[in-house]
Amino acid sequence: MHAKGLTGQHAERLALAHLEARGLALVAQNFRCRTGEIDLVMQAGRTLVIVEVRSRRSSRFASPLESVDFRKRGKLVRAANFFLVKHRAFSRHAVRFDVVSVEGPSDGAYRLKWVRDAFRPGE
Repeated sequence: MHAKGLTGQHAERLALAHLEARGLALVAQNFRCRTGEIDLVMQAGRTLVIVEVRSRRSSRFASPLESVDFRKRGKLVRAANFFLVKHRAFSRHAVRFDVVSVEGPSDGAYRLKWVRDAFRPGE
């Protein structure tokens, strides 16, 4: 569920700005394929970073990592594999799966939590 006034697109823009400010480069946004969608595909050196962005009012009920369940992880892994087949230039890159949670606004500010290497395929 999206926080009131916080759309998925807005959360993705906030997450993208946050990640770019920390040195990651955008490769693709909203990559869709038959197996699912990847919100952000970023590059950090020789690592391809698959990013799932979550928007929520608060983390009172589940953390960002907990909100990406086993089924969603499987979809992300399959979509990442499809991306790598389609974009062979990245085939030798390491792949990492991150989750960014955007909460708020609370007191007029958004809170971002970036979980690097949130899970590995098969977990």
